[in-house]
Amino acid sequence: MRLLLVEDDRMIGEALRAALRPEGFAVDWVRDLAAARAALGSERFDLVLLDLGLPPGGPGAATAPEADGLSLLRELRQRSDTTPVIVLTARDGPGDRVRGLDTGADDYLVKPFEFDELTARIRAVLRRQGGHAQPVLRHGAITLDPATRQVQVGSEPVLLSAREFAVLEALMQRPGALLSRAQLEDKLYGWGEEIESNAVSVYVHQLRRKLGAERIGTVRGVGYFLTPVDAA
Repeated sequence: MRLLLVEDDRMIGEALRAALRPEGFAVDWVRDLAAARAALGSERFDLVLLDLGLPPGGPGAATAPEADGLSLLRELRQRSDTTPVIVLTARDGPGDRVRGLDTGADDYLVKPFEFDELTARIRAVLRRQGGHAQPVLRHGAITLDPATRQVQVGSEPVLLSAREFAVLEALMQRPGALLSRAQLEDKLYGWGEEIESNAVSVYVHQLRRKLGAERIGTVRGVGYFLTPVDAA
């Protein structure tokens, strides 16, 4: 899953990015409104973690009271951008929560917060966005639990690395859909991370070895998909 973290506090930003990456999230981090607008205008993200008290950034940027995280959220929703947004802020008044949710936030978490609670809320929002009522993903004999990061084929547990898990999760969120190498790379790597030319094919090869070769199909030169091998 690829996240955009919009947070101006360096300590918080570095801590969140470092903690989220081992959980299988590719995290891109920006520290002001101008950079956030540029990122959201040019890239696709599975979810945004949005601070509210942000500097405007950019040359000659406006410093009007409206120039904060809520204004960015409002812009997203006004252009029908449905990217899930979780607000992370120190603004904890009832009116602040109401404004954030009414402006279009999918969730609102007040600092300081427990990291486990944040990851649970991320998973819940992504489930709702993907139309998955149950927290555990299932496809044929494969089950994947994003909360515990456990994978099973039938009753047998399967141990996956963080990036193998991320590839399988992306495929299971859209069972049967054909995902390109570029789409899968987006789930694996954040800005500044070196992408090996054959990384996705290596992870798919490892998944086939662990799950069964017949469970992941390939359209050569196009991408990968989960097969309905266990449907019968």
